[in-house]
Formats: sequence, C-alpha cells, structure tokens
Amino acid sequence: MVQPHLNGHQPASIVGTWRRFGPVGPVYQVIGEGDALPNGDRVMRVRVVETGEEVDYSLTKVLDDPREI
Repeated sequence: MVQPHLNGHQPASIVGTWRRFGPVGPVYQVIGEGDALPNGDRVMRVRVVETGEEVDYSLTKVLDDPREI
C-alpha cells in the first residue's frame, strides 16, 4: 500500500533521477531504494555529485527537493 504522504510515488520510479538539496544545494542522483521506515516513509540511497559520497535520505525529502534536468 502506498502511503498518502508519498503522493502515489513508487520509490523505484525515482531511481536514476537527479535532484538538488533545496533550491541552491548540491545536485544528487537517486541510486537506490532501501528499507521502509516505521513512519511509512522509505530510505533512499543518493550520490552527491560534487563529492561522490553516497548517503541515505528519506523518500519524502527527495520528493520535496527540486528536480534537475
């Protein structure tokens, strides 16, 4: 079941997309999906372009960040 706060997005559908941390933050690529969280959110794995660092980031935060083209 899709959680209402995810606005119908399936986590796999955003893997491979590029986004920015907020309006002026660094660009990152969504590279994978992780476990479901107790609050109904999901962990997503992202790679920060500037540093190559890979970090976990919540799906709801990813969906709030602007897309990069």
